[in-house]
Amino acid sequence: MSFQTKTRRAYVNITSQIENYVKESGVQEGLCLVNAMHITASVYINDDESGLLSDYDRWLEKLAPHEPVSDYEHNRTGEDNGDAHLKRQIMGREVVVAITKNCLDLGPWEQIFYGEFDGRRKKRVLVKILGE
Repeated sequence: MSFQTKTRRAYVNITSQIENYVKESGVQEGLCLVNAMHITASVYINDDESGLLSDYDRWLEKLAPHEPVSDYEHNRTGEDNGDAHLKRQIMGREVVVAITKNCLDLGPWEQIFYGEFDGRRKKRVLVKILGE
């Protein structure tokens, strides 16, 4: 999968796309690994509720504010995304979801998200489906 968000930060529900990959794979029992292939993006599981997504955004910005960019040693390399690396660390790199009867075995309200913290350029997400 690939993403190129229009904004620096974005939260994209990718559950239906992952469900489609699982269906197409034909795997009945196994595991599905979904991981961000970039150090400023995340894959995580939580509820798809607009208030929660807004809370995440505010919370992450309090923990690792984008500005002032001069506060980050990393940004002395010419980058301006030191905060994005920290946000990714908090939100995580990947998820592994069980597959049962050719379906993702998610709990109530659980959804898979791609979290972007330094957007506006193309990034990849790897999906590996293992099982029988």
